[in-house]
Amino acid sequence: MFEYGDDKPKEECGVFGIYAPDQEVARLTYYGLYALQHRGQESAGIAASDGRSITLHKGMGLVSEVFSDSIMQGLKGKMAIGHVRYSTTGSSLLANAQPLVVHYQTGMMALAHNGNLTNAADLREELGKKGAVFQTTVDTEAIINLISRYRRDSFEDALVKTMMDLRGAYALVILAEDKLFGIRDPHGVRPLCIGKIGRYYCLASESCALDTIGAEFVRDVEPGEIVVIDEEGLHSRRGLSKTKRAACAFEYIYFARPDSTMDQLNIAESRRKMGVELAHECPIDADLVIAVPDSGTASALGYATTLGIPFGEGLIKNRYVGRTFIQPTQAMREVAVRLKLNANASVLKGKRVVMIDDSIVRGTTSSKLVDMVKKAGAKEVHFLISSPPVAYPCFYGIDTAEREKLIANQLDAEGIREYVGADSLHYISEEGLLRALGTEEVCLACFNGAYPISVSDLNRGKNNFESHNSCG
Repeated sequence: MFEYGDDKPKEECGVFGIYAPDQEVARLTYYGLYALQHRGQESAGIAASDGRSITLHKGMGLVSEVFSDSIMQGLKGKMAIGHVRYSTTGSSLLANAQPLVVHYQTGMMALAHNGNLTNAADLREELGKKGAVFQTTVDTEAIINLISRYRRDSFEDALVKTMMDLRGAYALVILAEDKLFGIRDPHGVRPLCIGKIGRYYCLASESCALDTIGAEFVRDVEPGEIVVIDEEGLHSRRGLSKTKRAACAFEYIYFARPDSTMDQLNIAESRRKMGVELAHECPIDADLVIAVPDSGTASALGYATTLGIPFGEGLIKNRYVGRTFIQPTQAMREVAVRLKLNANASVLKGKRVVMIDDSIVRGTTSSKLVDMVKKAGAKEVHFLISSPPVAYPCFYGIDTAEREKLIANQLDAEGIREYVGADSLHYISEEGLLRALGTEEVCLACFNGAYPISVSDLNRGKNNFESHNSCG
């Protein structure tokens, strides 16, 4: 039998930026990052600028671990950007933490990136031949090098030329020349939205960060758009022509906070509709519907309401557990699962249970949860998934592992059912997912292998570079 690790794809990254001379921009950035903590827990950083110089602090760990009040006091300025990171290929190093700050001929620049460039290795090779020196293994540094080399033109023109060289997914926030810039790739794979606080503006990966700091949601950054925020307010220009929008479907399924809205779609409502579609596709005669919290909860409620089955808290989440480290023995791995989730026997005993989760990536945790619910006394456990089978890796900023380690790439649905030990198993169909979202403008590559942006560059020139590396 194959070996699988955790069931969930790892978070991408989160970015935040604000221009507000009349506010404590670093502290607001801290709160924005706190709201985006679910998008990355390995490192955090904030860069603040007074328009001439940039002050940076970053470190390994959670936002609350990296920043203290004394550190925040030292981050002065009228604009700031911040970043929380998860690295997909294991290089969890301070050097790779963001934002990245550089000096170039006419000033300083700070940049934070959510996404992954598919042609990063080629860019680094080409830049290296021209004398560029790299201090990190992140693709973000290639973006900074390109901007610096094109800087002989206006900064906005340099950004446009840089975008023409980039392939892949990216949402960028940049401090330079007394301005805050936001950029989204032409497919809109990674999210970025605009908020307004007082008379000034801010940028964030998710609208929940805007709510946290009391900012008003304005709109999403359009695919291929460059947003410029300065003393005059907000203006934008077209960086690249629009192509077919392909927002990441997993944002709606799992990654984003349920209180966020992305590209006019509310996350919680989208997940509820996934549960409704599951109810239409796979109605089960059951006594109880439970969720694998938290991202399975809205779908479970949608399923239960549609079929008139009671919803109960069959799995209880320990909300005080943060990061857990990989345990050396099978017994300790099972303890790690129980630290995060525990079965509520008083709710489950003697019941035919429908358990709804958002996804299965490798399968091991799913099997432990099914076993946990059965040991708590459930007569039957029917496992429903609000995403299609994850059978292909993501190259745009999510760690879904190598293809051969994805359980849906190795086993069919019946084989997965046997592996996790459920009485039945059903994945939502791609058609059902699209109906729930109400749009076809999403990337489904991890389900069907139809990559909207070429990944052929990944087969060349990897060298020592993390060519499949989230957030740079």
